[in-house]
Amino acid sequence: MKLRILDRYVLKELLYPFVFGVASFSCIFIASTMLFRITKFVTQYGASIDSVARMFFYSLPEVINYTFPMSMLLAALMAFGKLSGSSEIVAMKASGISYYRIVAPILVVGFVISMFSVIWAEKVVPFAKTQCSYIIDYEIKHNTKPRGQNNVVIPALNGKTKRITYAKEFDEKQGKLYDVTISEYESGKIVRVQTSNEATYEEGVWHVGEGNIFSINDKDGVTSQVHFHEQVIPIDISPKQLSWERKDPEEMTIRELREYINILDSRDQGTYKQWCEIWMRINIPLASFFFAMIGAALGTQKQRTSSSIGLGISVIVIFIYYAIMTFTTGLAKGGVLNPFVACMLPNLLCLIVGIYLMKRKNA
Repeated sequence: MKLRILDRYVLKELLYPFVFGVASFSCIFIASTMLFRITKFVTQYGASIDSVARMFFYSLPEVINYTFPMSMLLAALMAFGKLSGSSEIVAMKASGISYYRIVAPILVVGFVISMFSVIWAEKVVPFAKTQCSYIIDYEIKHNTKPRGQNNVVIPALNGKTKRITYAKEFDEKQGKLYDVTISEYESGKIVRVQTSNEATYEEGVWHVGEGNIFSINDKDGVTSQVHFHEQVIPIDISPKQLSWERKDPEEMTIRELREYINILDSRDQGTYKQWCEIWMRINIPLASFFFAMIGAALGTQKQRTSSSIGLGISVIVIFIYYAIMTFTTGLAKGGVLNPFVACMLPNLLCLIVGIYLMKRKNA
């Protein structure tokens, strides 16, 4: 019963700093990046208040997701700074409660926030980023056609034959490619060119409408021409999957990223950026748990830690964490470091530091 009262008391001390952290760090993000973009869109493109407001709304989920680990660190620092400053932690330990048991509620909250953040980053952030990009591209910048729907290139490798399918336009909703040109290469030399006005995706395959096939060699140029009424393009990719080529990795769910990675692997293309996005989507939310460990240990001092000092320590720890994350993921995207190791390394360092600090405070 006493431990339940203790847990509620510690959690109460944690709640207000956490909410304050989410609000304050979100304001910092908004002031440092979003306000400049909004000003640029209004002055340069004449964006309407409605478009800017919706763009701002859809930008918030990503900002909030980044503030969860930061807010957890600040909340743990301030809560335990207050408890230790009023000698409440000393009193708890004197009554036979171990330091680890005192910290347990904060670690549980950190873990819960990490799990919530993983779900938030997967279910909410990609959709919000897609909507935000749509508003910027089509409503604010007044692009006449959807982003990436022109000049579609689909490379494919079948044995020794490399096939490159080019379409001047792509309509995902109707499942159509327009002004299609298919070039086939063998040993690095073009051997056939197939042209058609339109290709339609039906029953899992791409059907090419009426067109021509030209056979080519280096010596004689075009050696033959064949007219056809309909053919099937050997492209194992659906319109939805093709639209992923138009998306940034941040706008895709983990499932979409995994399927897109399979497509890129079949083309023998690099997938470092996509794997980094997957592992960052998991590891950055998990930082809330590790920051809870570090924050509780750093906040446990002989003298009470002021809010300003707690905020300052939070900024330093966060800066170091994201500096390491930026460096390691940069190496991973360049193919120097394994993406899983690169994204996990900052959290691993936080875990080691957190365990070391908590052992010292427990002594």
